[in-house]
Amino acid sequence: MASVTQLIYGGGEGSLTVQGCPRACDYRCSKANARQACLFYCNLCCDKCLCVPSGTFGNKEECPCYNNWKNKEGKPKCP
Repeated sequence: MASVTQLIYGGGEGSLTVQGCPRACDYRCSKANARQACLFYCNLCCDKCLCVPSGTFGNKEECPCYNNWKNKEGKPKCP
């Protein structure tokens, strides 16, 4: 399970387990207007990258995999 420190301060790629993704994404998406979509894509990205950036917005440089995964239009896939 992700620790509070990881949720707030991030931990870099591979710092989470698949089991820790839902909790980290719940925090990441806590202020999102489209919360369900945010949670879906955050968990998808976390399952692949095993990382969720700290905070509720930005800080994607902490997780290059999460930051660099794009959709077919070339826009960020991960919230």
